[in-house]
Amino acid sequence: MTISIGTFNLNNLFSRFNFRGTVAESPSVSSGGITLSFEAGGVDVRSFMGRLVKEKEPAETQMIADRIRDAMQVDVLAVQEVEHIEILKQFNHDYLGGAYREVVLVEGNDTRLIDVGLLSKLPVGSITSHQTARHPDAPEKRVFGRDLLQVEILDDQGRKLFTVYNTHMKSHYVPFNEDPVAGAAKANLRRRQQAEMIRDIIAREERTDARYVVLGDMNDPPDSPDLAPMLHIEGNDLVNALDHAVETRPPKAESPGQGPGPQTATWTHRFNPPGPAFPEYEQFDQIWLSPALAPTLAGAHIDRRTKHGGDGSDHDPAWIELDL
Repeated sequence: MTISIGTFNLNNLFSRFNFRGTVAESPSVSSGGITLSFEAGGVDVRSFMGRLVKEKEPAETQMIADRIRDAMQVDVLAVQEVEHIEILKQFNHDYLGGAYREVVLVEGNDTRLIDVGLLSKLPVGSITSHQTARHPDAPEKRVFGRDLLQVEILDDQGRKLFTVYNTHMKSHYVPFNEDPVAGAAKANLRRRQQAEMIRDIIAREERTDARYVVLGDMNDPPDSPDLAPMLHIEGNDLVNALDHAVETRPPKAESPGQGPGPQTATWTHRFNPPGPAFPEYEQFDQIWLSPALAPTLAGAHIDRRTKHGGDGSDHDPAWIELDL
């Protein structure tokens, strides 16, 4: 029995509705979260940090759907940056032709209202959200900005095949009004605390011989010291399933003067910093297998973008096949 499982950051799959018509701009806002304006006609504006938040452009939504439907064709897909379960259901119905019979999403904690979710052609069992988890070093706040979503994947007879842990960890973004060095250290600490919580949660939830997958947008390369805690669980070292991933096509060549391009075939995220620095290529989107599941790995793939900025997303999707 071969089962494919993938991860894809859908890059702001939002559904924003202005009941009065199209909103061209947002009012001046100084707060840091989502702002709603209500008037007699209903919801007028939704904005984030003073910027109008719009639904994802249909052309970009179609591009990510094409990549899922044509390139990936996976049985189980973990997704990130989705506003809510209704837009994920709509995306599955309108753009994927209802290919996935199971749609899973639990609201998280992010101020941008982006969540992690899951689409599955296979039955799902228990669904557990860990969005209320708190790190012992910072018990006053929830450690996951989005969630650690735990979902059991079953066969058609209801037997558990493996468990998926999907997450979207703290980014490297530092607000312009913060000190860049202190802000970066703060973000790295938060990511490390998230990795430690993932380790502790899985150690509590799973036996040492259990079959499970940890995947998602980790916002750090696999060898980052801040991710290290979640890769060593009760004496078991997780296996990077994308170590030898095959690209669906060669990457687009960099323009003259923009550096040599990627140094590895397993990158999923490209960042072009301001100034003279060359673009950076990293494997932020990752799939890790428990030692009990790792021997079933039969293949790994990354759908390579055709444009530097990405095809509907600034992340390239990755997926694997398991021979169970």
